[in-house]
Amino acid sequence: MDLTWSPEEEAFRREARGWLAAHVPRPPLPSGDTREGFAAHVEWERALFDARWAVVSWPEEFGGRDASLWQWLIFEEEYYRAGAPARVTQNGIFLLAPTLFEFGTPEQRRRILPRMAAARDLWAQGWSEPGAGSDLAGLRSRAVRDEAAGGWRLTGQKTWTTRGAFCTHLFGLFRTDPRAERHRGLTYFLVPLDAPGVTVRGFARLDGDEGFAEVFLDDVFVPDADVLGGVGEGWSVAMATTGSERGLTLRSPGRFLHAADRLLDLARTRPGGPGAHRDRVVRSWIEARAYELLTLEQVTSIVEGRRVGAESSLNKLFWSELDIRLHETACDLLGPEAEVDTPWSRGFLFSLAGPIYAGTNEIQRNIVAERLLGLPRR
Repeated sequence: MDLTWSPEEEAFRREARGWLAAHVPRPPLPSGDTREGFAAHVEWERALFDARWAVVSWPEEFGGRDASLWQWLIFEEEYYRAGAPARVTQNGIFLLAPTLFEFGTPEQRRRILPRMAAARDLWAQGWSEPGAGSDLAGLRSRAVRDEAAGGWRLTGQKTWTTRGAFCTHLFGLFRTDPRAERHRGLTYFLVPLDAPGVTVRGFARLDGDEGFAEVFLDDVFVPDADVLGGVGEGWSVAMATTGSERGLTLRSPGRFLHAADRLLDLARTRPGGPGAHRDRVVRSWIEARAYELLTLEQVTSIVEGRRVGAESSLNKLFWSELDIRLHETACDLLGPEAEVDTPWSRGFLFSLAGPIYAGTNEIQRNIVAERLLGLPRR
């Protein structure tokens, strides 16, 4: 593997770094999981779009720059280095969009992607349900065919819907064949949250932010044009989305490289200097760079036409547990200061959710054991 950047890629880095240095909001925006903060983040996302930085690797016709995946990694690294705001459009641009590029019709891509890139439509993820969290195949929300209207009637409940209280649309799975077993008979739908019959009820998380929501659907009509990937093919389509969620798309290495550098800076300011918790600090720094190398290997595979597949579960295990260890080390360095509301303490609280969202780590270990190592199910 050639780990050097080309002159064109270095020029791209300089352009991105210069723009971000001039435009990243100061002071930092409020949390994007509050109503006020979400609105401020959306304005930032629209500024990104206007400057064609929102979706750099997308085709120009959808608002991108036709940048390579390598350039996307460079932009992500510069984005986190600049301390830019968290992306409240991430469920759309990092999860749904790759699925649309793979499974969507030309009409769906033309209709949905430009508005997603411009932060005009804001997408929430409708996977989990009461009684079907990690066991996605156990979902009970249903869709009944309405032949006369040319679509489907959706009924059910989705929960743990990240930023669902503020979003405009939801993507998720519904059971279209109640007689089919588990992974079969599921269909992937795109649902406007202002449709008649939709009720969105926000609720607070442990840290007090209000972006989480329960979404109730009562005979909600969705036309055939908003079925993604074909009726009954929902599981395969959803696995492509979860591959993006567990892999490099949602959690690029730039996030952890920046956090590891911040941890080093923190260690230098504490009594005892970098020697305090030295081994743990160094381990976090090394693991962040190990994740970067893993990502470079996977991008190489993608560029050469291979799919990541079940290997995304390895990504998810690695970055979720790295995130906890890194923030635990920071909190130990801070000592009593970690008891107050700081970026490190809030980051620690959020990191605890990492082994749960995007598929629990227990499930990911089963996937690695069965699909990568070839171990028996029992």
